Amino acid sequence: GYVGYGEGGQLTEAVRRRPFRVVLFDEIEKAHPDVFNSLLQVLEDGRLTDGNGRTVDFRNTVIIMTSNLGTGAVARDAIGFAPRPDSVPEQEKLRSDIEEAMKRAFRPEFLNRIDDIIVFDPLTEDQLGQVVRLISNDVDERLKQMGVTLELDDRALAWIVKEGADPEYGARPLRRAIQRFVENPLSKRILGGEFVEGDHVRVSLGDDGLEFTAVVRSTTDEDEKSEATVEVESSREPEAATAGD
Repeated sequence: GYVGYGEGGQLTEAVRRRPFRVVLFDEIEKAHPDVFNSLLQVLEDGRLTDGNGRTVDFRNTVIIMTSNLGTGAVARDAIGFAPRPDSVPEQEKLRSDIEEAMKRAFRPEFLNRIDDIIVFDPLTEDQLGQVVRLISNDVDERLKQMGVTLELDDRALAWIVKEGADPEYGARPLRRAIQRFVENPLSKRILGGEFVEGDHVRVSLGDDGLEFTAVVRSTTDEDEKSEATVEVESSREPEAATAGD
């Protein structure tokens, strides 16, 4: 027979081997209709039959499904950063909008089998800043392997949040913003020799975007640092020249 013949499905086989587990379906609204048909059996009966006719017990399995349904309406209502719905009417409206979007996307028999629906508040500007800080710390850890360290000041962090955040998609675009405005320009400068092993690079906000300044470790005293006088150009990409230039 062919490779994989006689094997169960990925989901049923994983649960059959280890039934005490958490199963996550990310962005469930994008799943194929066959997935919903299988989930109906799992959510109703606590079991699922695989392609080999074996019945797999799901009664000890926690199933979590995430969805972005309704976030478009939240983004349209928000100006700039999405405000946190602190009042009870605002929270009820947010939940009502999301539930209406779910009713349009999912069949009633599927929704009726879900134990609970948890609505997360939109991320605030401060929380998005914490996400940027975590991502920049990850970049710093990778740079340390080359002997370079990174520091992102508060104004630069706030600028990245403003440029990269999207109320509809939450924090996901921030990683691309860090790559575009920090990682890519910094990589070019390291490859070009502007920053070398032992440099501590400070990222700050200038008139035209982010600026990178080297704080060079002294060769005579490792505890002393002297700020380099070299200012590199902004991380903003130059605009295309017009035909008359």
